[in-house]
Amino acid sequence: MNRQAIGVFDSGVGGLTVVRELIKHMPNEEIIYFGDTARVPYGAKSKETVTKYARQIVNFLLTKDVKAVVIACGTVSSNSYYDLMAAFDVPIIEMVSHGVSMCLDVTQNNTIGVIGTEATIRSRAYEYLIKQKRPEAQVFARSCPLFVPLAEEGWTSNTVAQMTTELYLQELIDRKIDSLILGCTHYPLLLECIQRAVGGIHIINPAEAAAAFIARFLREHGLERDYTTAPEHTFFVSDNTNKFDRICRLVLGNAYPSQTVDIERY
Repeated sequence: MNRQAIGVFDSGVGGLTVVRELIKHMPNEEIIYFGDTARVPYGAKSKETVTKYARQIVNFLLTKDVKAVVIACGTVSSNSYYDLMAAFDVPIIEMVSHGVSMCLDVTQNNTIGVIGTEATIRSRAYEYLIKQKRPEAQVFARSCPLFVPLAEEGWTSNTVAQMTTELYLQELIDRKIDSLILGCTHYPLLLECIQRAVGGIHIINPAEAAAAFIARFLREHGLERDYTTAPEHTFFVSDNTNKFDRICRLVLGNAYPSQTVDIERY
């Protein structure tokens, strides 16, 4: 039997959408989450800065003896995954490859939209991987920098959020995409607005495929938690605000208390 938790991290509250999928797929597993609320957003920062932050966070999670680390952040997944893999001897799971696989399973016309932070779109990680797996595919990418602050503020379904969503996505709709990858884990928080804007276009949430992969990985490697007691989830942040607790309750349906960590120490 394995007593270790799964470590999950994000720049802020967006990774809670990944935690939701993990709990859905693995209700018996314990999760230790870190949200870098003091330094959010990551999307406008350099690759070097994002990687520095990510390394600090993984160092912190390893002090909690986690059995795997989930990068519940599109910006870190697309910019820093290979650096983290080289630096740490622990299974690390990213979002990009799982989002691409899920998208290629559903697209009918191979015309794919990707939205993400400026850093994610600049990395072209989704485009490169899609083209590697399906060279004939057309990929149209769009950064949506206001989505993260809207999500962090909890403005996920009001008029401002809807108008912003429609302005960002219209050019992708005009390209006749039939599938849209949410390349940032904050973006599922705006799912209602996105769905209204794109109509019948397939919306791909990479966290769904990533959670299924992690469940399979733990099972195949004998790392599943096998206890009759209910799992206890723990949440850490770099700056404790009421916003995190409020959105945590909204996304996970439970008011988990969060603890503050001086992440610069790691």
